[in-house]
Formats: sequence, structure tokens, C-alpha cells
Amino acid sequence: MAKLLTSIIILISGIGVSQTEKFTVKNVSINNEYPHFGLMLVNDSKIIFTSYLLDKKDRLKRFQGNPLLTVFEGDIENGAIQNIKNIEIDPAEKLNYITSASMSSNGKQLYITTTLTDNAIDEDNFQIKVGEHKNGVGWTNFKTLPFCNPKYSYAHPSISKDGKTLYFTSNLRGGKETTKGGSDIFKVAVLGDNTFGEPVNLGSQVNSYSKEMFPFIADDNTLYFASNRPGGFGNFDIYKSKMNTHGTFEKAVKLPKPINSNQDDFCFITNSNGTFGYFASKRDGGKGDDDIYFFVSE
Repeated sequence: MAKLLTSIIILISGIGVSQTEKFTVKNVSINNEYPHFGLMLVNDSKIIFTSYLLDKKDRLKRFQGNPLLTVFEGDIENGAIQNIKNIEIDPAEKLNYITSASMSSNGKQLYITTTLTDNAIDEDNFQIKVGEHKNGVGWTNFKTLPFCNPKYSYAHPSISKDGKTLYFTSNLRGGKETTKGGSDIFKVAVLGDNTFGEPVNLGSQVNSYSKEMFPFIADDNTLYFASNRPGGFGNFDIYKSKMNTHGTFEKAVKLPKPINSNQDDFCFITNSNGTFGYFASKRDGGKGDDDIYFFVSE
């Protein structure tokens, strides 16, 4: 999983919540020996996550010898994740490796990270696609976002609640918006009809000379993300940066323990008022690989 995190290149300071508050953190029951990450919320009632696809005998499904990585959704019930099912994707799309997803609040668009299957420049590069839902078919008509240059990787989409801004991770190089480290967080204006503005690097208040990953934009315009910059508790730690009245982000600060640990912590998401949320972690005491943890503020 560490290799996957490197290739596709966050707990707590909830919305309006002091970092001195206490929190209860719990490993959720759906975790097992396989990784669970790529977390996103849909209107506080559903959660999206990424894991391996299993057959009826709980064996890994494979394509060309590799496990199928895809996205699932579940209902949130008192912190538990219930009624889990695959997010239905049109088989004709041939999307066998999806590392993360974000659904618009109106349920009309699904943004996904997937591999570059039609370009030989770099088979390790990733791209972001957006699809629409059709009854009886599932999510279909996926289109690569027009600003995705196949020479670079684009991953970890997070759509704002109003659907007008998409945040993502990239190693985009060149010009004013060049990536500062191994991967940076960018934003882009969503204009509709598969048209977008130009990607904008969030700058040195957010990004570092290390890797930034898994952005999540909360309802109060606080950005949460993971970074392996120096000064952390472990490898990847969760940070937050608040958007100010000018639309720019303030200097990112590391979230305290027990959200961050001495291991990898990432994929922070929180509900609309910051009273509960989830994150992924590879901390000691987990059930397997990357586990999902639930938190509430006390």
C-alpha cells in the first residue's frame, strides 16, 4: 500500500472545534487485511471508499493478474458503515483500477482517479475522469478532464459542496503553477459541460517540497490533506488550511494526536458541522493494511 500511495500521488481539528478538545477514535468494523482508503462523504449520509474487489468466496478479483481496485459506498449509521455495495460503473468503460472518487452533492457527477490506459508516455501516470449516472447502466460516459496532460499525474479529486471548484493532487510541471514538491494540491474552476478553468497551484502556504495528497474541502472552506513534509509525527500526517476572505489559504498546520500517529494518516473527511468524520491510517493496532477510523468530538 505504501507503494500505491507513492504512485498515486487526511485527525482532528473539526470545523469550528478547538485542537484542545478530546476525541474518540474507533476502528470501524468493515476493515480487514485489505486496504481501505480514498474516503469521501456524500451529504453527511453516505461514505465513498476504495478497496479491492472480492468474489463471492472473498477472494481477490483480478485483471491481467492484478487485483481490481475499485470504489464502494455505504450508509452512515451512528458511525458504522452499513449496506456496503460497489459503486455501479458501466462495464463498457473498462475501468479496472480506480484509486479514489468524489461525488457531487447533487449526485449528478462522479469524479474518479484511474490509470492512463490509452497512452504509453508513462504507464504509472494517473488521470481524473468525470462520469454521469444512467439508470440501469450505472456511472458511464466517463471523460478525462480536458486539462489533464498525459505527461503528468492527476489524482484524488475533491469537489466543493457548490460544485464550482475541484481540488486535486498533481505533479504538474512548468510555468507559474509548477509543482513545488513531489506532488502538490491544485484547484480548478468547474464551468460545466466538461469545461474547466486552468489549474491553480494552492501555493507555499499549503504545499511543500515534499508530497501533498488526498485533499478534502470541508463545508466551511477548510482544506484538509496529507503530507510527508519534515516535522510530522510519522510518515504522512494530516494538515489543515483555512481559506480566508480573499479566497486564498492560510498557512497549513499539523493536526494533533490521536488523529495523527507515528504511522501514515491521511484521507480526512468530516461532516458539515465538524462533529464527526473519518480518516484512514496504517497505525499500530489496525486490522490489516490501511484501515478506516471513525471519530467524534467529545
